Amino acid sequence: MKTLYVRIVVTTIAVMMISSLLAFVISNAYYQKSLKPYNDKKVTRIAEETVDYYEKNPQLKLNDYLDHIGHTGYQIYLVDQQHHESFFGGTFRKKEMDPAIVKRVLNGTVYHGIAQFPSTPFVTGFFDNVLKNTIGMPLEASGKQYALFIRPNIELQFGEMRIFFSVILLLTILLSIILVGISTRYLVKPIIKLTKATKKIATGNYNIKLNEKRKDEIGSLATNFSEMAKSLEQLEEMRQEFVSNVSHEIQSPLASIKGFAQTLQNDELALDQRNRYLSIIEKESTRLSQLSKQLLMLASLEKEEAIIEKSTFDVAAQIKEILVMTEWSWREKELAIELELPSTFIYGDKKLLHQVWTNLITNSIKFTEPGGAISIRLKKQDRNCRISISDTGIGISEKDLLSIFNRFYKADKSRERKEGSSGLGLSIVKKIIDLHNGEIKAESEPGKGTTFHVRIPRM
Repeated sequence: MKTLYVRIVVTTIAVMMISSLLAFVISNAYYQKSLKPYNDKKVTRIAEETVDYYEKNPQLKLNDYLDHIGHTGYQIYLVDQQHHESFFGGTFRKKEMDPAIVKRVLNGTVYHGIAQFPSTPFVTGFFDNVLKNTIGMPLEASGKQYALFIRPNIELQFGEMRIFFSVILLLTILLSIILVGISTRYLVKPIIKLTKATKKIATGNYNIKLNEKRKDEIGSLATNFSEMAKSLEQLEEMRQEFVSNVSHEIQSPLASIKGFAQTLQNDELALDQRNRYLSIIEKESTRLSQLSKQLLMLASLEKEEAIIEKSTFDVAAQIKEILVMTEWSWREKELAIELELPSTFIYGDKKLLHQVWTNLITNSIKFTEPGGAISIRLKKQDRNCRISISDTGIGISEKDLLSIFNRFYKADKSRERKEGSSGLGLSIVKKIIDLHNGEIKAESEPGKGTTFHVRIPRM
């Protein structure tokens, strides 16, 4: 039984056979306990009426009378005191009879052979066609004493019904086996499809179509499996895109470093050119270092709760510290800084949130033209605090706004490259905000600036 289909078919047929066997045994036990005494009484009454009718009509010839009774559906055995035997009606399968029983009937005792017939687990006594399974009744005819043994001729009375029920039983068994095979194939077919689908997924083929319209457990399994396949496909696409982006981000500075390093081997190179190339190599090395740090941070953020170290601190004071830290950058561009930062204590990871404000503020400084303005406002609420960081920079198009939190996404690729960005900053910001059960949204219009709205639970 290597397949589920064979197992279900064999198990079902085995259950049918065992059930049929148990049903027969239970039915036989019911007959032995309840129906056999009733059958004994019924046949005893027939025997009494047979004997009584003859004794009231002594002019009848005994053999003709019993022969007529036998033809109406009974098996009869007649014996006298001299042990002269006669059989009428159907033939007995076994004709042995204990002489002591015959003697007792001849002496006037009624023999209840049906009620006294031995019980067996697999043979219903009602159908056992033997001489002992009869009712014995004393009979007097022409001054002689007889012992009359009688039982219904089951073959004559119920022969057609036995054949009819036998045909029904055989057809039921045969059709049940056929229908079990067909229905099991119907039940197992979705599982076979799921098995094939898993093999397709193992080979990287996620284009799977399953019957998701079923309302049972198989339909639910198919729906969940299809959703899993789609998730795996998206995950695979993200993985490939991630590997491609990382490879590209690493390859570009490495190519620059390699090219300028080879150029520096030229002894005739002027000092100012040598210093410029060394400066470029330093910047590209810094980019690689920054990229590796951000990749490590993203990897650690995937561990979620394990890396969160929360404490209570003043988020307004933290933002002011970052502004002091970046003062040289925004003063160099002569940017106007507008602040509305009332003291607000929150419960969160101080280091991670420091990274959030640093990324958002440095982005605003980076993409705001000289003479522009940056506005930072904090509003306290009962359970949350809301922080808005706005600038008057170059802005982001509506199309790009939907993807700015994706890894390695760059709305202005030429500007990003010039500024040395990896495209990971906002994805790190989004992940940290999510870990704090907060949310971040962006509003922007090209040429008019960008605003990031952050909501963080205070506790």
